[in-house]
Amino acid sequence: MDTASLLQYLVSGLTVGSTYGLTALGFTIIFNTTGIINFAQGEFVMLGGMLAVILGQALGLPLVPAVLGAVALTTLAGGLVERLAIRPARGASPIQLVIVTIGVSILIRGLVMLLWGKDTFALPHFSGMRPILFAGAAMLPQSLWVLAVTLTLLAALRAFFTATIHGKAMLACSHDPGAAALVGVNVRRMVLASFMLSALVGAVGGVILAPLTMTAYDVGILLGLKGFAACILGGLGNPFGAAAGGLILGVLEAFGAGLVSSAYKDAITFIILLALLFARPTGLFGARSADRV
Repeated sequence: MDTASLLQYLVSGLTVGSTYGLTALGFTIIFNTTGIINFAQGEFVMLGGMLAVILGQALGLPLVPAVLGAVALTTLAGGLVERLAIRPARGASPIQLVIVTIGVSILIRGLVMLLWGKDTFALPHFSGMRPILFAGAAMLPQSLWVLAVTLTLLAALRAFFTATIHGKAMLACSHDPGAAALVGVNVRRMVLASFMLSALVGAVGGVILAPLTMTAYDVGILLGLKGFAACILGGLGNPFGAAAGGLILGVLEAFGAGLVSSAYKDAITFIILLALLFARPTGLFGARSADRV
């Protein structure tokens, strides 16, 4: 295997893995604030790409307004999910809330299918499709957009959680909602904000990936599963571990497809994940738990 092919696999893996990482980050944001595993996260990714295409085609909007509009509408959808589905069931057990999110996922997917059908849609590339050659490997400009937007979003989220009062309030809710409420934090508002923020992150991932892989009503299923796998791989509750887990999964998937067979790339990813969880259940970057006696 020549160096150019290996580099090509690495670039492809990092590109797709960035989207897995953003999806995993959405899982982590909601889990840290509410303790809920939101299995509708993949549908937020799908909505970002689909709405960008629809706004561009149906309304004739230029690419930038269509992308911004899609992210804004998906963020609003995340808020509606929390207000209409999660908040009324706030007294339910964690398992029941997980089932609620699965139902929301099915509902969103069904509505998108009824509105826009089962066709596959393509979003225009942000900077054209002329490949960039590097050390024998070809890279589309969109891959650079994916990596740049992912790193920028990670830096922005880090600044939000460490340097803003609202970010610190969300972290306080993740550690102890009762204590956060006692010091004046509106826990319900923070839960709403976490769903909207996770929807925003998912929508951004869907928008930047849609020009490369296209989008359809059912792409959120697999993206959600890969994002959840990345979240577990990086360590549930660790935002930047989740992003790293997404990159690792993407690279493993790309090398598995290139060196073994593309038919087994999904199986290879999950087999490696299961093997890791047997050895380290807390994930690569998760803290080992300890029980007080």
